[in-house]
Amino acid sequence: MRAFVTGGSGFVGKHLLAALAKRGEPARALARSPASVAAVQAAGGEPWEGDLSDPERLRLGMEGCDTVFHSAAHVKMSGPRAEFYDVNVRGTEAVLEAARAAGVKRLVHVSTEAVLVDGGPMVRLNETHKLPQRPVGPYPSTKGEAERRVLSVNSPDFTTVAVRPRLVWGPGDTTVLPALVAAVKAGRFRWIGGGRYLTSTCHVANAVEGLLLAAEKGRGGQAYFVTDGPPVEFRAFVTALLKTQGVDPGDKSLPTALAAMVAVTSDLVWDVLGLKSTPPLSRTELLLAGQEVTVSDEKARQELGYTGSVSREEGLRSLAAQAG
Repeated sequence: MRAFVTGGSGFVGKHLLAALAKRGEPARALARSPASVAAVQAAGGEPWEGDLSDPERLRLGMEGCDTVFHSAAHVKMSGPRAEFYDVNVRGTEAVLEAARAAGVKRLVHVSTEAVLVDGGPMVRLNETHKLPQRPVGPYPSTKGEAERRVLSVNSPDFTTVAVRPRLVWGPGDTTVLPALVAAVKAGRFRWIGGGRYLTSTCHVANAVEGLLLAAEKGRGGQAYFVTDGPPVEFRAFVTALLKTQGVDPGDKSLPTALAAMVAVTSDLVWDVLGLKSTPPLSRTELLLAGQEVTVSDEKARQELGYTGSVSREEGLRSLAAQAG
């Protein structure tokens, strides 16, 4: 495989580059800053300077590659929709345009379970569940639009596949675990409704396993969920995750109804006033972390041979050891 990776300096992207390098298939990766160049090199990739706004630069970087992994995304729980749209939708369109112009044969898109956020609990959903007409929040809506565009251009000459990991965690996490630790240390952390609902999770090594298998075996025009296996109680998992960093989340809880009022009000106020700061709680955050979100990866296991080789227990032990 000769691959081109977008988002190579990000959490999933760096692990993907390292896995490809370990297989003797070092990939070229988009890098838009000196820090990104250094991160790509450290992960074993070949930096290609440019960004998602330049399809021609992307095309040149993809020349000679047979596979593109599109991992770049604007991943936040709140903010102006225009910022999400520019990266998640327009950026994806540019990647698709460049890949087809470069003669790339296969594109694997890093999607998310968030594309199915519609306001209610997500209980054991699989890939037959249709994307909602009105997804809640700028991140779910723009990632859903991006996935639609990716899968809609699948053809005999250009195979496109989407992989949807749920709640990616593990070493080098730049989003979930740092945010949790910061919230606890600032005294802002609260369990929503006690936190005793189920969640699916996906260790970053398992996400990479799914991406590599999708590149080899994924059916064109299809999406695949990947997880760590059976669901786990959200509170138990987050408590164990924070424990690896020597942090105790405590027992403070916020009633679900009150949390919903806070989220709706926060979204409205921040949107109307155009505030740049992070709101106390957004509806997207509430729906992804304040209720059951469980998905089935049976399709990936049956069609791709996906195993989820890193168990939660193994991953947590490793994180604790690294924290030292």
